[in-house]
Amino acid sequence: MVMGELPERVDLAVVGGGVGGYVAAIRAAQLGMNVAIVEKEKMGGHCLNYACIPSKTLIKIADMFYEIQHSEKFGIHVDSATINPQEMYDWRIAASKKLETGVEFLCKQYGIEIIKDTGTFVSSNSLQMTNGTSLEFKHAIIATGSEPVELKGFEFGGNVIDYKKALLLQTIPKSMAIIGAGYVAVEVGTLYAKLGSKVHIIARSDVLSHFDRDAVEIVKKRMQELGIILHLGANPISHDSSSLTLSNGEKIECEIIVAAVGLAPYTKNLGLENTKVQLDEKGFIKVDKSLKTADASMLAIGDVANEPMLAHKAMRQAVVAAEVASGMNSVYDSVVPSVIFSDPEIAVAGKLDEEGTEVTKFPFSALGRSIALDKTKGFVKIAYDTDNVVKGVEIVGEDASTMIAEAVLAIEMGAVLEDIAESIHPHPTYSEALQEAAEAALGRPVHFFYGNKKQKGQT
Repeated sequence: MVMGELPERVDLAVVGGGVGGYVAAIRAAQLGMNVAIVEKEKMGGHCLNYACIPSKTLIKIADMFYEIQHSEKFGIHVDSATINPQEMYDWRIAASKKLETGVEFLCKQYGIEIIKDTGTFVSSNSLQMTNGTSLEFKHAIIATGSEPVELKGFEFGGNVIDYKKALLLQTIPKSMAIIGAGYVAVEVGTLYAKLGSKVHIIARSDVLSHFDRDAVEIVKKRMQELGIILHLGANPISHDSSSLTLSNGEKIECEIIVAAVGLAPYTKNLGLENTKVQLDEKGFIKVDKSLKTADASMLAIGDVANEPMLAHKAMRQAVVAAEVASGMNSVYDSVVPSVIFSDPEIAVAGKLDEEGTEVTKFPFSALGRSIALDKTKGFVKIAYDTDNVVKGVEIVGEDASTMIAEAVLAIEMGAVLEDIAESIHPHPTYSEALQEAAEAALGRPVHFFYGNKKQKGQT
């Protein structure tokens, strides 16, 4: 379409081709809608190209490199193991590219039009592209994601980079300072420490301050074992091309400074002022339980809509929003697991501190698989109410990111402790820890001694 032609018309316009956007588009197409995606950069968005996939790819590479160098306890002796940063980078790029191509293929198969451009809302039913074309729609789903927050005095540029650039380095820095101590800082810091960088993490209060301290203390201890230096209760004051100065007077020598102080919903230059869409005090688009905005024709999902800012949350919201746009009465009311790909991993679903619940803990040190592979740091906590209904689960340890899916299903289904305890878990696996925790909560532990407590129901 060129200038002067009539605008294109679709049932649904999806603004943003990230994991939320393309999933929404595919679900809408499955429901018979005519769909177009407007994406200014790469399909798959930040998750596939700059965040989730790249970080987990590099974490795996770093883990392999580190394990190879520290495998003597298993009788494996490797002399002078080396890593080629360019080849590592090439693999990371290839993985993202393969997924991006796959997403584009799926959209094509579903008849979804991909418009590679930047779109601005000029009304509640129309988008204007920078190339002069326009797109009219019955409904729109805003899925523009988020962007890294800049810290005053440490704006991005020179040796100050954001997490995306940290995952695009083609060399391994000798030293790195990370401002912030959330999950991004922990993941990036740990992977580069395993690759040989001298890593400093600057935390205003503490590492992973919003997470259970039992879990965090295990991760902190491991980070320190890896040589990561934690500067707790300190603030960055100034920097130059090779160092960073803290509020406590410390001067840190660092080649790279990663500013990882959070994410902000991306709403700038969208033209939302030309619609009835409203923002809350944090800059998120206000939505109801059906992901509808204050504008009858528009919905919003993912990072731009609300917290937590997680890809898997965006995917679920995408399905709901697409169904709502098609006329279905779907609502978003799902258990969202949180996962930190630290060493060891931390995964949480539901709530551990809900009023009226009890919590039982089973340590990985009592698990056969953990002992065999020397991965004994960690535990499973399971929270349950007086009727034994599972309310929350926290897993710290190897494969926590995979194991938490069982906990999500249990909470979603209203499962009781007996459902988990009496489901046979394969042996020897890490997943047995969840079964063991449920057995312990029922007062009948097998592989860990909690003292002479009576079983539930015993008189």
